[in-house]
Amino acid sequence: MTVAIRVLDELRRCSVPLDDDQLAKRLSVSPRQTINQVCRRLAAEGRLRRFDGPDGKIVNELQLTDGEVLVRELPAGDSTEQRQAEAMVLQLLGERLGLTLRPCNIPLGDGVRAEVDGVDEAFTTLVEVWARHGPPKPAQKHKVLADALKLIHVGRVLRTSPRLILCLCDAEAARHFSTARSWAADALRAFDVEVIVIDVPADVSAAVRAAQLRQVR
Repeated sequence: MTVAIRVLDELRRCSVPLDDDQLAKRLSVSPRQTINQVCRRLAAEGRLRRFDGPDGKIVNELQLTDGEVLVRELPAGDSTEQRQAEAMVLQLLGERLGLTLRPCNIPLGDGVRAEVDGVDEAFTTLVEVWARHGPPKPAQKHKVLADALKLIHVGRVLRTSPRLILCLCDAEAARHFSTARSWAADALRAFDVEVIVIDVPADVSAAVRAAQLRQVR
């Protein structure tokens, strides 16, 4: 498998754009310049987009095109708009907490790894993000609770006793996991998983709602 295909596959799996250093680390590619050259070529071919990320570093985002062989089948409820919203939510949460949060593939031992949406450099905070408006459907509840279980497990493996956060962008979507009289909300409190709602700009919110409408047609 070529480096270019591996880069596209990694970006396909991830919910947020990645910079060259992150890709090089995830793919164990050295020197880093190899990733830079490959990403620049893929950008020139229109396969990915390179732009300035929230911390000033250039990040890479997969460009989806009609008939694209390497495009993965997204899980139910996933969309480009929602993934972009999740990246913004993570950035805004980081600003609120005074942390730089980035995706991280965390080794858990015995060859097992867990992909976490947002982790700070000192591993004091672990975040999973879900961008959705309105009450979650049963399958979506399971997805969010699976994310919470991942946070709990990774948090117990790490020695930093990290803060565990489920971050959403809509109070109604978060209610089942936070203030509702549900076993899910009760369990999250018992395991010290915080549920935080971050408001996104109106245009981003509208794009997410439009994507949700497309998904049910």
